[in-house]
Amino acid sequence: MNEIIASVFLLIGGAFLLIGSIGLTKLPDFYMRLHAPTKASTLGIGAILIGSIIFFSGQVEGITVKEILITLFLFLTAPITAHMLSKTALHKKITPVEGTINADMFDQMRDQRSSK
Repeated sequence: MNEIIASVFLLIGGAFLLIGSIGLTKLPDFYMRLHAPTKASTLGIGAILIGSIIFFSGQVEGITVKEILITLFLFLTAPITAHMLSKTALHKKITPVEGTINADMFDQMRDQRSSK
């Protein structure tokens, strides 16, 4: 039974990672490309690690600490990395693609940052 549940989590994680990879190649500008793999990799790797925890908890007594630490590290670092990359893109004045909703707010955010 553990193998079936672990397999489901592995398939879900693989699907999220595939969708994130497709989004990374198909989306038109930096800000959209940043969003797709960040969310998908967090969910995809998280699901794969949950599947690993479930599978190996049946093999060994208890839950191994390695998978829990990897999951915790991933869930803490992926959003922070995406935030830092987006702030750097704003600082470097990377413009969004034409027709992006709230594109006028980019100038306001840059002006606020430069006035501080």
